[in-house]
Amino acid sequence: MISRILKIPKSHSFFLFGARGVGKTSYLRAQFPDAFYVDLLEDELFNRLTSSTQRLEELIRNSGKSTIIIDEIQKIPRILDEVHRLIEQKKLRFILTGSSARKLKRSGVNLLAGRALTVFMYPLTVAELKEHFSLKKSLQFGNLPMSYFSEDSNAFLRSYITTYLKEEIQQEGLTRNLGAFSRFLESASFSQAQVLNISDVARECAVERKVVEQYFTILEDLLLATRIPVFTKKAKREMAQHPKFFYFDCGVFRSIRPKGPLDSIEEIDGAALESLLFHEIRALNDYLEYEYQIFYWRTRSKIEVDLVLYGKRGIIAFEVKRSSSIRNEDLKGLTLFLEDYPNAKAILLYGGTKRYREQQIDVIPFEEGMRILPNLI
Repeated sequence: MISRILKIPKSHSFFLFGARGVGKTSYLRAQFPDAFYVDLLEDELFNRLTSSTQRLEELIRNSGKSTIIIDEIQKIPRILDEVHRLIEQKKLRFILTGSSARKLKRSGVNLLAGRALTVFMYPLTVAELKEHFSLKKSLQFGNLPMSYFSEDSNAFLRSYITTYLKEEIQQEGLTRNLGAFSRFLESASFSQAQVLNISDVARECAVERKVVEQYFTILEDLLLATRIPVFTKKAKREMAQHPKFFYFDCGVFRSIRPKGPLDSIEEIDGAALESLLFHEIRALNDYLEYEYQIFYWRTRSKIEVDLVLYGKRGIIAFEVKRSSSIRNEDLKGLTLFLEDYPNAKAILLYGGTKRYREQQIDVIPFEEGMRILPNLI
């Protein structure tokens, strides 16, 4: 059992959101072995509670439990009204998991008006894996627990994508054209860790632009992807406008990404390296409550810094290079960024083995940087 580092409320009700497969259910079963468990993925139970959400009280009363876990709460959003009532009248504690936070909000349902806190869970982090961390494995298969520790990670990832298309997209009626959405998933994978141009993606998958924008929103709603904006605070130069795109896990990205004879291994590996860093930063930022906002930096002249953290702890700029040696031109983005933000901390992670400092930039081997990342940010 890997020890997770997210912080959960000691006695308060809370939502636990995260994409399918990040380990929410396993974590909660280990943390709360005596809780009463309600799985809305069970068809019979789902049908009973859909027809009458008041049956939830009867189930709980018969269990004799005071802590109740409801898995995949977005399956029956109306049940939150009943949860709200039971918290108020019966003083029960509810732990509600879901794979779509914004989907609930957009449904206009009762989100318990502050009576339940919100916690997010991500794929496994390097800080959690510790001695089990393998850079090669994380880059190839990602950090979903079932993928990372599976004897056949490729089969799991293929099944994962199929399951999402079937269970989340088709059954929930999020899109009527599953074929177009499948083409979109592949087209979007070419934008991994890249500046996102929705018009280009729409053209590549032969789908209208406004529909593609809806598809990206679906990915974000299901916590399968995120977009980060350009850092423009007190900008001294003309900056790019489009966000940068990331699927939420390297293994999922690789599984979706088509691989043809003209595809560059370096291009895919480079995107995976930057993605792994982004995923680790995002999880640590949330778990350890660093409260950074996460950006990237790119000028109109296409000089770029991969990731920028901005918050009360300061400004930190990260650049990732796959190569085992660093040339002056590899430092160009960070050097220019430091001209505009001289108080920032600049870090370059690369594929070499030597750690050193160059032009106010800390150059650190990538794997070492991932292991000490909590100390860097």
